[in-house]
Amino acid sequence: MVTRGGTDPQNGPVRSWLPLTAGLLAVVVGALWTVQGLGYVPGSLMTGHRVWVVVGPVLVLAGLLLLRRALAARRR
Repeated sequence: MVTRGGTDPQNGPVRSWLPLTAGLLAVVVGALWTVQGLGYVPGSLMTGHRVWVVVGPVLVLAGLLLLRRALAARRR
């Protein structure tokens, strides 16, 4: 049963916010890697390397899936 703060008493508050935080972080980092790979963020070793144009969106997609799963679990 979920208590008033949105936490699960059996698993603690970490269970509710950790997947949300990890998903959001994955989306932000993936977006940053994508624009670095495209060359829009200068001053990085990753700037202009096309591998980040592929890895970035994959990480964004994984982050979005994690966010969706975490939000669905919070609604139950």
